[in-house]
Amino acid sequence: MIDFLTLPSPCYILDEQSLLRNMAVIDKVRHATGAEIIVALKACAMWRIFPTLREHSDGATASSAAEARLVLEEYGCKTHTYAPVYTDADFPEILRCSDHITFNSLNQWQRFGARARAAGVSCGLRVNPLYSTVETDLYNPAAPDSRLGIHAEELPALPDGIEGIHFHTLCESRPDDLEATLTAFEQRFGHLLPQAKWVNMGGGHLMTAEDYDENRLIDILRGFRQRWPHLRVILEPGSAFTWRTGWLTSTIQDIVHNGGVHTAMLDVSFACHMPDTLEMPYKPAIIGAHDPREGETRWRMGGNCCLAGDYKGDWAFDREPQIGDRIVFEDMIHYTMVKTTMFNGVSHPSIAILHTDGRCEVVRRFGYEDFRNRMS
Repeated sequence: MIDFLTLPSPCYILDEQSLLRNMAVIDKVRHATGAEIIVALKACAMWRIFPTLREHSDGATASSAAEARLVLEEYGCKTHTYAPVYTDADFPEILRCSDHITFNSLNQWQRFGARARAAGVSCGLRVNPLYSTVETDLYNPAAPDSRLGIHAEELPALPDGIEGIHFHTLCESRPDDLEATLTAFEQRFGHLLPQAKWVNMGGGHLMTAEDYDENRLIDILRGFRQRWPHLRVILEPGSAFTWRTGWLTSTIQDIVHNGGVHTAMLDVSFACHMPDTLEMPYKPAIIGAHDPREGETRWRMGGNCCLAGDYKGDWAFDREPQIGDRIVFEDMIHYTMVKTTMFNGVSHPSIAILHTDGRCEVVRRFGYEDFRNRMS
């Protein structure tokens, strides 16, 4: 087991062994179905692990010019790119770095499509199946008034030059969610599939979770490919690649007792370093802690930025927390580092890798210059 006391605080730590465990599941699905599984950088853009991801994927997908350039330069291939809007300023870089580009609207296609086709890029359109099992509105892109994707009545046929159809309705979802989505998708957009060359089923396929039935996913993808054998099938999960592959370690700096609440004040921030815990919201697991039972002292974890709501709770501990104790949050690699801020100038966590040989390498430390150079 890693000795967290030997690492900086705060610090993100990626576990290579857990990453390889996830790669085995992803390879199983790729090889059993013939579907292309590409990495969504929006979940984890930790480019030091790109060599491993590259061995166990069919490429990567980007949502901006910066992500597309990172794929080209560090992943070593051109990217599938989708963004809600493209601009004249960023589109030349998008073209340089992409071999697939998906457009969010017919207006965007009409504005940029000719340039993409002239560059030899395979072009697609994002559609809205008007169906999603995602219950958190913030993460549901398939509402009738969503700004993301084109409705079926706008597409009696695919415009000349469009080769692909893209939908994205899932978030940490299971195979049954995909199956139900495919039913809605084929009902609304099945008339377009004979014209298409590829279908991108987006992300949210959490195939590496312990309770995910990847064999069921394999059956669903095989069934779709049997119905539409001419189509390339593409999935672009983000969280699945780095699900439960590491930790965020922190240290108790103070203990506050106010209003009958026990709060351990940390050197890390939920708002700045774990924003999904507030947005989703969810309560992360802490090593050595559990949900309070009757009669146990309840502890709240307090973040170190000045936002009043920068805290989560409650947890109970077998031993009463003390100033100087390490608090280690589990599953803190996906949708953490990519969403961090330096609000308040709070110290950004270092980044480390626990290698398969047991060696722990600190690969990045942050300081004042990082904060200063983001400002004008």
